[in-house]
Formats: sequence, structure tokens, C-alpha cells
Amino acid sequence: MTRDTTPPGGAPRLPEVRSVDPGSVHVLYEPRATRVVLTGEIDAELGPDLLEAAEDALTSGRPLQVDAHHVTFMDSTGLAFLARLASRSRGRRVTLIRPPAVVKFLIETTNIVQLLDVVDEEPALVTEDDGPQPA
Repeated sequence: MTRDTTPPGGAPRLPEVRSVDPGSVHVLYEPRATRVVLTGEIDAELGPDLLEAAEDALTSGRPLQVDAHHVTFMDSTGLAFLARLASRSRGRRVTLIRPPAVVKFLIETTNIVQLLDVVDEEPALVTEDDGPQPA
């Protein structure tokens, strides 16, 4: 059933179009960690990219960080990605950085939170040539 959205005596209104925030995944190789940055909608459309990113991140041999600060939506595809990283990280915990409420809700509801270290602040960046700092 369609509804006429034309106001009496006025021009027809266009239906509202929801802004779609396409998802993306990027793997960044930092000196002491590998960071996966997720943005936008993390859903089935991004599935193949998430699988590739997981393999790239896992083969780096470095501690894994996932920055989820800019995620606007996540479905079971995103949850499976986080679970895959956590279960295959060779005994190292995966750090989930700044997850928004939608992601926190999902990982808590599914108990995936038990597999991750969740932090609400950006971890300090450390470079290879960082040594003891003078007092």
C-alpha cells in the first residue's frame, strides 16, 4: 500500500532517503601492533573484506587492535570477524578500541566481550625507537 504524501494544495513531497554509511576495513601495521580500523556499517556486504583483513592481521604476528570508534552499525558478520580474530590470535588478547554503544551491546549480549580487552581510550602509541624516557 502506498500513501500519498502530497499535502493539500501543495507539491508532492519526496520520500525521505536514509543516508547509508558504507563500511570499510583497513589494516595498519604499526611498529608494535597491527591495528584494524573499522568504519561505517559492518555487515555482510563487507564480509569478504573482513576475511581478508583478518588473515592479514593474524599473519602479522603482532598484538592486534581493532579501532571501532567510527562504526555506525554491526551485524553478525562483524561479530564473527571479532570472534575470528580473538580465537586465532595465538594466545594474545585482541584489544577493541573505543567501541560505540551498538558494538558494546552486541559483544556483551553474545559474550564475545569475554574474548576481548575493551578500552574506551586510545592506547598510547609506541615507536620502535622509544626507549627509557629521561626523568
